[in-house]
Amino acid sequence: MAQTPQQRRANERFAKSESAKRGKGPITKPKAIAKAPISAGWLVILAFVVCGGLLLELVRIVPEIWSTVASVLSRLTR
Repeated sequence: MAQTPQQRRANERFAKSESAKRGKGPITKPKAIAKAPISAGWLVILAFVVCGGLLLELVRIVPEIWSTVASVLSRLTR
């Protein structure tokens, strides 16, 4: 049979008084696990947008850099 809220409060009061008799500290409830403010799905989408844009920009820039380096090297070797 499940405890009612009234029974739960009475049991907590009794446990407190008994622990005080034994000289133990107060009963502490376990802390709730903090939930992240943003879900994992949105985090993946955000990472995809940021990193995807970066990768596309690198794909656009790298051939230009490579051709510039190649032309400089070809001028130096003449």
